[in-house]
Amino acid sequence: MSLTAIILAAGKSTRMKSRRAKPLHEICGKPMLDYVLQACYGAGCNNVLVVVGHGKDEVIAQFGNDDRIVWIEQTEQLGTGHAAKMCEPWLREHHRGDVFILAGDGPLIRAEVLQTLHRVHREDRAAASMATAILDDPTGYGRITRDSEGNFLAIVEQIDCTPEQREIREIFPSYYCIKGDELLFALSKLKNENKKGEYYLTDVYTILRAAGKKVLAVQAVGAEDVLSVNSRDQQAQVDAIMQDRIQHHHMAAGVTIVSTNNTYIEAGVNIDNDTVIQALQLHRPRFEHRR
Repeated sequence: MSLTAIILAAGKSTRMKSRRAKPLHEICGKPMLDYVLQACYGAGCNNVLVVVGHGKDEVIAQFGNDDRIVWIEQTEQLGTGHAAKMCEPWLREHHRGDVFILAGDGPLIRAEVLQTLHRVHREDRAAASMATAILDDPTGYGRITRDSEGNFLAIVEQIDCTPEQREIREIFPSYYCIKGDELLFALSKLKNENKKGEYYLTDVYTILRAAGKKVLAVQAVGAEDVLSVNSRDQQAQVDAIMQDRIQHHHMAAGVTIVSTNNTYIEAGVNIDNDTVIQALQLHRPRFEHRR
């Protein structure tokens, strides 16, 4: 059975104050979208549908040589659910398996998390599954609500949360895994009856549960994997986390890094074991404002 991924990458870089397409902003020398693609391939995806909008020509030019990608255009920004609906024609014609849906601005995603999510999804024969995380500060994320027995009830976007729901620490970092036919059914039922007037993709879980389908919420995402990039500040935070991963990878492979704080290694660099990376002390540049 085939495994397909949908990556939502049509957003603008509004909060980043940039004309550049958001998925192309770099983390440790690689575009954010590249990390998400590699996680999908590492999890076993045969095809990846990338939904593009703002700066689509720039994004397609960057990854146009990858024949595993199917490009889907979202001409109107009507929410994440609407973006997924743009993929319906391709899914109806070409796909019969499970579907991951992921955000293109979440480069900290790991293939092993997707593999775990998919394995549990298949073993429990769920119609739809999601990977969740527990955060000390869940501000900004959709909250997971459960019944008294711990079963999934719904994902409530923060803007729609009651004061009690805002206290929930289990959140949904947009890691979806859904049977293809169940996804098509749920997308056909989506409505935009919320404060933003948008089609929330998270509503597909509530729709499937209301139809008597099995929905799983699996706590599989570590707190540091959750952060996505919506601002320059978040880009710097994600870059620091990725840099830490890269350095630990090389040290585990036999590379000595004398000073991790004064070393920066871009993604994809090959370093032989027994290499020693010496600390390089640099003076901070001075920037002066002159009239």
